[in-house]
Amino acid sequence: MSEYCNNFVRSPYVSRRQFLSRIGMGFGALSLSSLLSEDSLFGATDLDGAAGPLAAKLPPLPCKAKRVIHIFAAGAPSQVDTWDPKPALARYDGQSVGGRGGVAMPSPFKFSPHGKSGIEVSEVFPNIAQHVDDMSIIRSMYTDIPAHEIATVMMNTGSRQLQKPSLGSWSVYGLGTENQNMPGYISLHSGGGLPAGGTQNWGAAFLPGVFQGTSINTSSDSVDKMIENISSPYVSTAEQRRQLDLIHQLNELHAQDLQKDAQLEARIEAYEIAFKMQAAASDAFNIQKEPANVHEMYGRTPHGRQMLIARRLLESGVRFVQVWAGGWDHHQDIGDRLPKTAAEIDKPLGAFMTDLKQRGMLDSTLVIWGGEFGRTPTKDRNGNANPGRDHNAKGFSTWLAGGGVKGGNVYGATDEFGGEAVQNPVHIHDLHATILRLVGFDHTKLTYRYNGRDFRLTDVSGNVVNGIIA
Repeated sequence: MSEYCNNFVRSPYVSRRQFLSRIGMGFGALSLSSLLSEDSLFGATDLDGAAGPLAAKLPPLPCKAKRVIHIFAAGAPSQVDTWDPKPALARYDGQSVGGRGGVAMPSPFKFSPHGKSGIEVSEVFPNIAQHVDDMSIIRSMYTDIPAHEIATVMMNTGSRQLQKPSLGSWSVYGLGTENQNMPGYISLHSGGGLPAGGTQNWGAAFLPGVFQGTSINTSSDSVDKMIENISSPYVSTAEQRRQLDLIHQLNELHAQDLQKDAQLEARIEAYEIAFKMQAAASDAFNIQKEPANVHEMYGRTPHGRQMLIARRLLESGVRFVQVWAGGWDHHQDIGDRLPKTAAEIDKPLGAFMTDLKQRGMLDSTLVIWGGEFGRTPTKDRNGNANPGRDHNAKGFSTWLAGGGVKGGNVYGATDEFGGEAVQNPVHIHDLHATILRLVGFDHTKLTYRYNGRDFRLTDVSGNVVNGIIA
């Protein structure tokens, strides 16, 4: 066998790269590796360790959070209609409010206190509001540019110019994952194309490709449709294992005789993950195993399905899960449209929080909710009889709950109209620094050397928001 492999690899007619590429196309179930995005799979990585690059690691700092879920409210929710009540807007209704452009627009929604903390929450979130005693609501977020694509990528990667690794990728790079048969980072979306910024939002950029997110379209409740080619109708599991072993032998021969190829090392690792996922993913994504009462609790809706899958993924040992829950770009008719968007996620997310508590998982799970920027307290410049709100980068709200977060807590504040962060402003870099601290890292020390420089998620900025840490 060894002599055959040597002769084959050195053949003048078929290169090693061509051979691996061609045999890889015939793997059946292993074609799942295409989910890992061929373009960003390739990157330098050290696969010498027996446990592999995704092996679970202990963080250097004490922490409670063992896993993370990020619910991304794409489209930029209006803070003054959800988490940041501003009664002053009613007093100035229809009047100019100091150089902000347009006229004041009071929220059409009622705010009321919830929980022992008495935090006021909009009526559009009746289910999520039941969990305010577990939350720290940051009302003083701000970002750099109020453009959807730039701000979305900024929220996910900390960069608005160069392509950088995502928050989830940094998390898995630092912590590994508890389930070696699944990707460490999974991003769930439900039809309608990719979000603003596309695959950059869960990409690994210059980090090794194995740390990037695996994007799954949850539009169908069938595992075979969510993850195409999860199983092969043509090749048995044993035969797939033999094919993979052959690839490893060829790779070892090449490494001994010539050198390692970082691109192929990453591709082979992707094949291994895809092979292992056949059984693990089929179980984790199969929500039909859940009893009827659980389906009713989450709701038989697209976001209900997403949040139920997310809970099963976290329970199975996936380190970082992202759920895309968009539809918040309300430039007009906000009075009718915002409640509909909120209702889509309110019941599923409320059920998810309840479910985590009942399973004893909330204390060890960091939950994050928020969008890419906020909305103006004034009517949109295109406002008419049914106005909405325009983009606003100067002030918005995000909340965190669960692992290590101070519950029943409001941090920071915007001005009296809700347009600009004026008390304890929190930049995206500060939020990222805080998230990394909650999972056990000093954000200045979690680095990766690339092109002669040590890069980190927070670039050269960021301060931990200690006011939200328990």
